[in-house]
Amino acid sequence: MPVPATLATSAIATTIANLATIISTVQHCPAQIGSFVDKGKVLLLSLLLSPSLLLAQDFDAIQITTIPVRDNIYVLQGSGGNIGVSVGDEGTLIIDDQFGPLTDKISAAIAELTELPVTFVVNSHFHYDHTDGNTNFGHAGAYIVAQDNSRQRMESTQVLANGHVQEAYAAPGLPKITFFDSMRFYFNGQTVDLVNTGAGHTDGDAQVYFREANVIHAGDMFVRYGLPFIDVNNGGTLDGMIDAVANLASLINNDTIIIPGHGQLSSRADLLEFRNMLVAIRGNLVRAKVQGLSEVEMLSTEPAADYAANNDGTREWLVRHYAEYTQ
Repeated sequence: MPVPATLATSAIATTIANLATIISTVQHCPAQIGSFVDKGKVLLLSLLLSPSLLLAQDFDAIQITTIPVRDNIYVLQGSGGNIGVSVGDEGTLIIDDQFGPLTDKISAAIAELTELPVTFVVNSHFHYDHTDGNTNFGHAGAYIVAQDNSRQRMESTQVLANGHVQEAYAAPGLPKITFFDSMRFYFNGQTVDLVNTGAGHTDGDAQVYFREANVIHAGDMFVRYGLPFIDVNNGGTLDGMIDAVANLASLINNDTIIIPGHGQLSSRADLLEFRNMLVAIRGNLVRAKVQGLSEVEMLSTEPAADYAANNDGTREWLVRHYAEYTQ
């Protein structure tokens, strides 16, 4: 489906080499462009990511890249969230499925890894750039799995914190298996734990931990594009994300490979650095609140100066989360 113009307010680029990855990442936080690319590239991104071009996003031009992770676990990158893939004798499990028009390309990439069809689709959360392919995979016979709140969000129209309107999913695209705090799969020789580490990015996030391989898919509870998109309209909070990331870090160790919701493969050290950033910015916001600063006065202190360019996207992010402490 065409990408709505409202996506222009929701992401950041982690690489210039792959335009599809740029568009995927920039769908969540434009605030961080200056942190990753030089001024010439910023101008190019500004042109490429104008609403009119986002509306005309050409899915035919998007290529799916396959990256080996460990022990028959892979990550697929295209447009949307990172897709985790587990292949083996028992079938294929994927985590997230990006956009519906990319399903054939995603399926072709999986077919390069295994002849077996997708048995399970685990949704890391309900956002469209991670779940728009649900209906296609559901029609094909895959069982869709999610945290229960995510299914409830998909059952009706939702307005995301960036203004995007996500319509309700038809029955084939809804999760058929849900959990609350955790559940476990024994699949392809792996103990696969699905864990809700708390409401942070949304109120229905799931992290997927392949214990023997020591690989975890973090969903958008951890991203590599800078200031994270936190869906305050749908149960997400800055405090909650900080706590959930700490819980996530407690599950893993220094040898764990993390598949973030967007961006490159990462380590526990990267995860803790991400949390430290959020803690520092929160401290600045709380300090501004204690001082009784208005939004304009708070922005003048540049609470995210060490982590993000002082642009419209950053200021919008700061105002949104300052409201968590002042309202």
